[in-house]
Amino acid sequence: MAGFLKKLVHDLEAPIEARGFGTGWFAGFFALLLAAAGLCFVTALRWPMWFATPDLGRVLTSPGFRILVHVTLLGAYGLALLSLMLRPSKALGLTALIVALGATILGGASVQPREAHDWGIFFGVDFFALNLIATGVMFAPLERILPHRAKQRLFRPEWSEDLFYFLVSSMLVQLITFLALAPSSYLNAHGTALGSIRATISGLPWAVQFLLAMFLTDLTQYWFHRTFHRIPFLWGFHAVHHSARSMDWLAGGRMHFVEIILLRGVTSLPLLTFGFLPSVMQAYIGMVYVYSSLVHANIRGDFDRLGRWIVVPRFHHWHHALEAEGIDKNFAIHFPWLDRLFGTHYFPKGEWPKGYGVPEAVPTGYLAQMRYPFVRKAD
Repeated sequence: MAGFLKKLVHDLEAPIEARGFGTGWFAGFFALLLAAAGLCFVTALRWPMWFATPDLGRVLTSPGFRILVHVTLLGAYGLALLSLMLRPSKALGLTALIVALGATILGGASVQPREAHDWGIFFGVDFFALNLIATGVMFAPLERILPHRAKQRLFRPEWSEDLFYFLVSSMLVQLITFLALAPSSYLNAHGTALGSIRATISGLPWAVQFLLAMFLTDLTQYWFHRTFHRIPFLWGFHAVHHSARSMDWLAGGRMHFVEIILLRGVTSLPLLTFGFLPSVMQAYIGMVYVYSSLVHANIRGDFDRLGRWIVVPRFHHWHHALEAEGIDKNFAIHFPWLDRLFGTHYFPKGEWPKGYGVPEAVPTGYLAQMRYPFVRKAD
């Protein structure tokens, strides 16, 4: 089994010259992607109380979703067979075929719900699949068509580590949300003095509310982000995020569990306590998922003028730079003029960082990195 997994990883990380059209690599990759998504969907349908996200309930119960699952699995089968025929190495195609077969054995698109429970815990595999497909389909092709670093592969070093971060944060969305919303829930229960502010904000036009939400969350997150860079103990958590030595859309998901909870808790305060419309909050949260992938993405384009007002990939890449000029700079997530206002702006015209990461030796592996802030020796 271990030998087969090594072959699969080796096939995924094949050099660019072994991935061209006609080699079966793309067929195998998309077959595996569709098979994994299909398995997640079928699992969520079979055990909805365990693996389905309640907020996606309407999507999962719609007739069209069953058709989507069926088409997804059929596509996985067809592409897997094509990869097996074209590619000398069979690891990609065979893995996709096995995963798709497993989803079919579980019931496929006709699967019926099983094993309900009444204690309220779930793991969002459906959210993971939808999130991965939405951001992956959006940014992976862009990074191939318009790459900043042309030689950087989709399956670059540490890709499996970052994918695991993506999986864990998606599957534990319930726990993260519960812990993150605790501060705002307390304020909403006891903050009667905010009534007039809530009424004023809820009466603003939708577009104004959305821009105000962006500004308030960015201002809050700026100081949160800057604090994590300045306090040695907190930096141990944030160093995990900065330890990525390659920048792409998946790298943004590498965050310590504790930082995720604290970050979402702090940034949700203005949204949930000041009376913003639910549709504004939902739109903002959806935008943030996409925007986070965008600013970490391996996409070329200097955007010198636009980057003065809106955070673009090159601006945020300097925040992850190894060069001394970029250290402790560019904390804003949406509006770079906040960095200019507070003296932490660095955006040299037309220049990109030469390297990413941190000078300190952050360990590899999810569990070792979760432990790192508690055993790290402060400078």
